[in-house]
Amino acid sequence: MNWTVENIPDLAGKVIIVTGGNSGLGYESVKAFAAKGAEVIMASRSTEKGEEARTENLKTSPGAKISVMQLDLGDLESVRNFASAFKERYQKLDVLLNNAGIMMPPYFTTKDGFEGQIGINHLGHFALTGLLMDVILKTKNSRIVNVSSGAHKRGEMDFSNLLFENGRDYSPMKAYGRSKLSNLLFTYELQRKLEAAQKETIAAAAHPGVAKTNLGRYLQRRFLVRILMPLFNLMVQDQAMGALPQIRACVDPGVKSGEYYGPDGRREFKGYPVIVASNDASHNSVDSAKLWEESEKLTGVTYNIE
Repeated sequence: MNWTVENIPDLAGKVIIVTGGNSGLGYESVKAFAAKGAEVIMASRSTEKGEEARTENLKTSPGAKISVMQLDLGDLESVRNFASAFKERYQKLDVLLNNAGIMMPPYFTTKDGFEGQIGINHLGHFALTGLLMDVILKTKNSRIVNVSSGAHKRGEMDFSNLLFENGRDYSPMKAYGRSKLSNLLFTYELQRKLEAAQKETIAAAAHPGVAKTNLGRYLQRRFLVRILMPLFNLMVQDQAMGALPQIRACVDPGVKSGEYYGPDGRREFKGYPVIVASNDASHNSVDSAKLWEESEKLTGVTYNIE
């Protein structure tokens, strides 16, 4: 039986944050959650784009509870401000969907001096999750879902040059793979810490396969990619299908902590969401503990799971 949005249970009374909720997989996730009655916070770097997406969503779900809050994951001050503002307005958080990300841009650094991809895809979400942990832990049956990628299999951790300092040894794919591997190392280390503290909060992960979103905008500028685009389009699925694994990880009552969801098709490129396996490197407990330690140092955010 294929899992679709029809399988989403009633979400009335649930509070859900979706980072990068104004486009792509995040937009589809917001749409699906709101249609089932959840109160969804669309965390967007641009509140203008967030409001446009909210307006679009309300056309299909007129009574939907969707609000837009500003969040720039490349700026730790913005992350702290978002967490503070959220906790002033809400007393619970049922699901934190760490969806936002960038893919394979030229080398740049975030406001805090981190290489852009690991800074936004991992460190920004690490900080956000830690700052919201108190409200997550006091919410019954809460979940944290991190969006990774099949590209995690091309990622390698190098703690002597984790952030590709000054562009040293940088390539767009190498940094993207490392950031997506970091998403999984973070998920599994968080799972271990939650279970050790006997918390019921679930930490899970998902990947979309190959979905057609604006995430690939840097790739599309390359001549060869533009030439091969018609062939590429035959291999990909639309963003609504691509969002299903993360949606399932967020709301399926049967999800267990530490599970990883992706498409069921060949090479996990496309298809319906099922439990899939991540590679051995993502389960390296030494690397996950080291990444956690480095992430706390870099962000200044320490977790209190007790």
